[in-house]
Amino acid sequence: MSRPLIADKPYPTLDGISPDCRALHIISPAYASSTGELNAILQYNYHAVTFECKGFEEYAELIDSVAVAEMMHLKLLGKLIFALGAQPVYSVCPPAGFNFYSAKFVSYSRTLKNMLEDDVIAERHAVMSYAHMLDRLRNERVKEVIARILEDEKLHLEAFTRLLAKLSD
Repeated sequence: MSRPLIADKPYPTLDGISPDCRALHIISPAYASSTGELNAILQYNYHAVTFECKGFEEYAELIDSVAVAEMMHLKLLGKLIFALGAQPVYSVCPPAGFNFYSAKFVSYSRTLKNMLEDDVIAERHAVMSYAHMLDRLRNERVKEVIARILEDEKLHLEAFTRLLAKLSD
């Protein structure tokens, strides 16, 4: 498994975070919505496998390293959701027992260029979404966690943008 592409800084602990419905509502879409971490993991895995099978191992390894980072984010967000007072079920707004995540949201592009374009779009959305969350959150402990994840997402966007430029040359 690839080493995760993450910022060289530890993630904040979740110590002292208590139930907070407002914060839960704000961060939940990052977990398992059509544009959340779960979707990113599945999409990047699909793209990494395709790149590897087409002989682009270096590209596949980078995409896989981003997927591994997203797995770390998913786990961290799941624990955060739990600390905020909900079960971390794979739905847009845990603990709601409806609107479950569906793999239909994964970008199943067929060309390598389109895959990377879709990955750049996904990371741009992640950066914007996490920044928007920071603007809306009042809970300083939750903001620390989201700000740290945002640092990684910015690295992912830079990496995918470079990879797309390299593929387009």
